[in-house]
Amino acid sequence: MSDFVNIAAYLPEMAEKQPYKPAVSFPMGRDKNGRVKYTHYTFRQLDRESDLIARGLIPAGVKRGVRTALMVKPSLEFFALTFALFKVGAVPILVDPGIGIKNLKNCLAQAEPEAFIGIRRAQIARAVLGWGRKTIRTRITVGKRLLWRGITLDRIKILGRFVPPRHMARTQKDEIAAILFTSGSTGPPRGAVYTHGNFAAQVESIRNTYHIEPGEIDLPTFPLFALFGPALGMAIVIPDMDPTRPAHVDPQKIIGAIQDFGITNMFGSPALIDRVGRYGQKRGIKLPTLRRVIAAGAPMPPVVLERFCAMLSPEAQVHTGYGATEAMPVSSIGSHEILNHTRHETDAGKGVCVGRPVAGMSVSIIPITEDPIPRWNDSLALPVGEVGEMVVKGPVATRSYYKQEAATRLTKIYEKGGKDFRHRMGDLGKLDEQGRLWFFGRKFHRVVTPSGTHFSIACEGVFNTHPKVFRTALTGVKTDGVVRPVLCVEMEEHSKKPDKESIRRELLELGATRPHTKEIKTILFHDGFPVDIRHNAKIYRDRLGVWASRKLQKETRKKA
Repeated sequence: MSDFVNIAAYLPEMAEKQPYKPAVSFPMGRDKNGRVKYTHYTFRQLDRESDLIARGLIPAGVKRGVRTALMVKPSLEFFALTFALFKVGAVPILVDPGIGIKNLKNCLAQAEPEAFIGIRRAQIARAVLGWGRKTIRTRITVGKRLLWRGITLDRIKILGRFVPPRHMARTQKDEIAAILFTSGSTGPPRGAVYTHGNFAAQVESIRNTYHIEPGEIDLPTFPLFALFGPALGMAIVIPDMDPTRPAHVDPQKIIGAIQDFGITNMFGSPALIDRVGRYGQKRGIKLPTLRRVIAAGAPMPPVVLERFCAMLSPEAQVHTGYGATEAMPVSSIGSHEILNHTRHETDAGKGVCVGRPVAGMSVSIIPITEDPIPRWNDSLALPVGEVGEMVVKGPVATRSYYKQEAATRLTKIYEKGGKDFRHRMGDLGKLDEQGRLWFFGRKFHRVVTPSGTHFSIACEGVFNTHPKVFRTALTGVKTDGVVRPVLCVEMEEHSKKPDKESIRRELLELGATRPHTKEIKTILFHDGFPVDIRHNAKIYRDRLGVWASRKLQKETRKKA
């Protein structure tokens, strides 16, 4: 079949090209001298292990099209299992475990898994909390099985030895490959339906955008991004960290892995990059092997970027990628351009530049509306320089959410004939004369007052220039039926006991210098913003809004 596309097909190709090179290395504690010990798979070993598991999955009931919840920590088993599932044409369901028990249960109820593969703790939670009770028929435990039904991964491998070798599933470009749930940072998590074509387009886009070459060594601090490594021919080193808490990572472990393996590529959230950069700056650490760092999840403050780049060689860059679970990558920009040019616009409150669209992707800006848009018309596109909602089109964009028709209708705009479509990002921004995309914040986070609309990122950029401020967040509080903008402020660590009244005055003076921030007269100090579990960087401004409203009500009662 000419349309045969299977994301797992990259693995045997790389196993043929570089069979004895490490594909995945995993930390296994420390030796008596304190040095980290690692175990690993070569590309050939990973290919053969995933083949063995794939053969054992079929008699166990996990075959083409079977939706399979995968709840396994980053490990050698995680990679072998994921590629095995792709090889048989099963559909992995991937959910961040850190999103909370209630959200986990809702996600699994939406996805209706027919099989569940998990570590012992995940199996206990499934059995006790009733996850997928009505739909799950196959249970596979990674580790020792206790009282629940099903079999173990070890048993799957034994079954695989008695099943003849077979070709991987001849999946098609538009065939469902996986269901990936969003982080839920601006609403309930949604299951984006990925096709094999989406995954293949992502691999090629990442390879071409960042000029990644086989033989490079990658340190992916976000588990799902790690899956691209073997497909790109990169050796993956799993970091010694809790992937749900990147803002609390031990910088020594990240830096140690970079230095021990000669890491050339790293993926991380702005929160992790900030923490490692602060540690490195204090100690004068340099990381000359890093060719590039790819950051995503939230805007990167220029001061954080500058601090981390001081650890790199002059030609290396930190690339800020823009995208979402439903479409990634959309655009990208390097630190050279940010630090030399666009940061000044960001500091002036003109948004954050997220670069030019990557090859194959197009971006349009449409008027802000909460309503569905059933059909695309070129007249919807706003002129250059006008702020509106970002709409993207290209091969990495996912077409739907799994069994969530209302959400699909709200976020997809179909072109004439219904074959092609555009995805509404839910983000606000503009295009400039150079074709660059500028991010102004989530549509949900804009603050509309009687005098106009305030965009979160554009407003916060002005106040974030204060040297004692770590970050700010704009929210709206309704008083007597009227919304007023409120700026929440989180201080730098070394300024936890600052003269808040002086800083408040200085921030108000900063705001008064810009037309779009001069209306912001209320400033509240917060000890630590609530952030998303996936990147520890996206601010939950809706929660801050509730906190700010209660705080202002208390202050009003005290004055009365």
